Amino acid sequence: MKLKVTDNQQLDNKEIIKVFNNIKISFNETIKNEEKKEFLITLSDFVCNDLIRRGNLINNRKNILRPLSPHLPIYKPQLTSTFPIYHRISGAFLATLVLFFYLLCLKIGLICFTYENFYQFFFFSSKLILISVGITALALSYHLYNGVRHLLTDFSGFIFQCFRIGRS
Repeated sequence: MKLKVTDNQQLDNKEIIKVFNNIKISFNETIKNEEKKEFLITLSDFVCNDLIRRGNLINNRKNILRPLSPHLPIYKPQLTSTFPIYHRISGAFLATLVLFFYLLCLKIGLICFTYENFYQFFFFSSKLILISVGITALALSYHLYNGVRHLLTDFSGFIFQCFRIGRS
């Protein structure tokens, strides 16, 4: 049986499904190999769905069967997607830090670093300052090394394509 789809032809979905169910029955009767049988049945399902979609497109765009797009929670994080995200986060953190100290120097002036109370407040107040300096150093080093790695892979061509990205 041949089923031809043209732009002028109105397709009935039940007829298409009936034709392909007959094809499945003939596959089951003639083919003994189970792998080939499964492949041909899934292929006929795919073609059947494609023809149904075409028929619906011809019938004034009614009931178009479209696959749902996958959403972000179903993807597992990969190294190639997490490196740029962390690179942007570290860059935003460093830019915010530089902007804060720039605005602080504009507001108070450079003379503020000579005041003893200001110096004690910012540099000797608690261990929170040591933690923030450590986080800033880690963010700066990560941002610097990841930026250099990114530039090397962009401009080197074939050299860094051989290495895995997980080694950086």
